[in-house]
Amino acid sequence: MFRDLWRRVRDRERTLIPLIVALAVIWLILGAVSPTFWTAENLVNLSLQSVSTGVIALGVVLVLLIGQIDLSVGAVSGLAAAIVAVSAMSLGWHLAVSVVVALAVGAAIGAVYGVLIARVGLPGFVLTLAGLLVATGVQWQILGPVGSVNLPYDSWLVVFTQTAFVPTWLAWVFVAVAVATTLVVRIVARRRRIARDLVPESIAAIAGRTLLVALVLALPVAYLSQERGVGWSLVLFIVLVWTVDIALRRTRWGRGIRAIGGNRAAARLAGIPVRRIVVTAFIICSTLAALGGVLAAGRLAAANQSTGGGELFLIAIAAAVVGGTSLYGGHGSAWSALVGILVIQSIANGLTLMDLDASVRSIVTGAVLVLAVVIDTILRRPRNPFAGEVV
Repeated sequence: MFRDLWRRVRDRERTLIPLIVALAVIWLILGAVSPTFWTAENLVNLSLQSVSTGVIALGVVLVLLIGQIDLSVGAVSGLAAAIVAVSAMSLGWHLAVSVVVALAVGAAIGAVYGVLIARVGLPGFVLTLAGLLVATGVQWQILGPVGSVNLPYDSWLVVFTQTAFVPTWLAWVFVAVAVATTLVVRIVARRRRIARDLVPESIAAIAGRTLLVALVLALPVAYLSQERGVGWSLVLFIVLVWTVDIALRRTRWGRGIRAIGGNRAAARLAGIPVRRIVVTAFIICSTLAALGGVLAAGRLAAANQSTGGGELFLIAIAAAVVGGTSLYGGHGSAWSALVGILVIQSIANGLTLMDLDASVRSIVTGAVLVLAVVIDTILRRPRNPFAGEVV
């Protein structure tokens, strides 16, 4: 396993393992500077705080993979939060209906983006920037002069995002199922490669990867269980990441997304339905942004004019990039959203515990983003910059 990892790093391939190591180093540094950071209670809060923005970042990963960008994800999340709060509290709708309507509005916004970009050829940067302004204005119109609407603390949405935690025994069942699934999937894949006379993954590599999955899942469960445990909202986020990861790796749609981001013209010549995939990518991105807004409204038990505003869309994009998704398209993973948001939120959380103001947090986050872009640019360079030149 380690020989394969070294080969991939040497050949400038993207892998999440160095990012996980970097996250562990960040945690060690923050824990050494501020011992409060390492407390189980703080890490539980950190995990819950990461969910809503992480869900938004997951959608951003998809549009970055096709070589596009969506600047309106924060505004769409704020609009969805306003729809849920106002329709449930002022119009008397059932909360579940309000959530479905908010998600549908997010999907509709993404469909408009996708059609105008794929069919008409409008630049995504400008279009989504305009969408940011429109969605923000509509959000303020919905909230009205009051500007803020509270959700009851006993509503299922607030309970789900704030106080609902997985029982410890069930969390361990989830870990066991995930580890067993990883082992079975890799063994089946190995047998298929052997049957096709392809080079199979070694037994040692399979054992190493399975052990890594077991450690990555078991250590957080064991530590967080010392306090409230693993939140159901975090489980939802991980399930979404896992689902998108399978779709990207195991379906024609996912392979098409990577092909479009790598070379749009070549993907079209290969028979990939480029326009359809671009539209679906934007639909999923905006729907996830709306879901992130719904979760944020539950987390804060309110929606106001600042929900989804400020630097939220920048943090979501930064999380995707820091997690290893290329700004140039074609390279990245659904797990980039999870790792990236943990890096961003850990830095923000640790600096807050050090009593440093928001300006320092912005500077440090910006520096981390620049480092991620530099690494991404280096990885895209050919190993021999003079390859193909005639002397």
